[in-house]
Amino acid sequence: MKLFKLLIVFLILSFQACSSQIEKINGVSFVASSDEINESHVKPVVNVNANYAAIMPFGFIRNLEYPEIIHNTDRQWFGETRAGAKQYIEVLREQQIKIMIKPQIWVWRGEFTGYIEMKDETNWKLLEDSYTSFIMEYALLAQEVNAEIFCIGTELEKFIVNRPKYWSNLIIEIKKTYKGKLTYAANWDEFKRTPFWGDLDFIGVDAYFPVSDSKTPTVEDCLEGWKEHKPVIKALSSTFKKPILFTEFGYRSVDYAGKEPWKSDRSMNQVNLEAQTNTTKALFETFWNEDWFAGGFVWKWFVNHNKVGGVKNTQFTPQNKPVEALLRKQYINSNSK
Repeated sequence: MKLFKLLIVFLILSFQACSSQIEKINGVSFVASSDEINESHVKPVVNVNANYAAIMPFGFIRNLEYPEIIHNTDRQWFGETRAGAKQYIEVLREQQIKIMIKPQIWVWRGEFTGYIEMKDETNWKLLEDSYTSFIMEYALLAQEVNAEIFCIGTELEKFIVNRPKYWSNLIIEIKKTYKGKLTYAANWDEFKRTPFWGDLDFIGVDAYFPVSDSKTPTVEDCLEGWKEHKPVIKALSSTFKKPILFTEFGYRSVDYAGKEPWKSDRSMNQVNLEAQTNTTKALFETFWNEDWFAGGFVWKWFVNHNKVGGVKNTQFTPQNKPVEALLRKQYINSNSK
């Protein structure tokens, strides 16, 4: 009789563990536009079976050594501002889409934000004050709209390496304002060195890992390529006991899509839809069934679905390409198991 009771308890606990499995984040990176959105702009997000959208307000900086971040002005596109982000969130919420707010910085001429670095203490202090103003504006918004996740920065390695105390204090200040889950979007070759994962809820990675040098990589090629990176990613999750979140993932529909996936070089102009589909499929097969993997946000999703992407497009968006069908299938299956 005692053994029977123990068996019943075990079965109940097992059922509870299964039923409390965390929902996979099947996200899109919802690109800001110049106008307000409505239900018609969100319907394609629902149709692809996404359950999350990353909302990305922007700040702008003149160059890599300039300390002032311009943000939330009437010279920006509507979707890049606080009011725009809030309006987008309200419409997405009506369709039961959950939210990650992910403020980002754009350096003039598109220079890499990871190289932002001041030359003296005065300018470091000015940058810190400016960044605090920028990020706290959106931490307040995240709390106001009850965003599920707030991303405290995107690809800012030199800023973090040079000013670790500032970032530790910033996280403390953000937590006083915003009570949801936190992440940071580390570049694919940065995340191993990010010092504050223990203070956040997700290890965020912009997952542009090189996985194949082939012109048209097969799924098998890419699965093999992931064998170098996956153990490192998993080990970091184990070390900090935090789930991995791909704050960005995706591939361009071009030749050599898996070789240097971070590149947006205009000279890469040969459309290759198969390369985009195969690289994406391998990423799904490598990560989406792992319990230490929280999910991710495909890069990137534009609001005017019928006017973007398509079979002649060489950019990252999956919209109106064969990879969109793959995304739809993956997203519906990963939360129906």
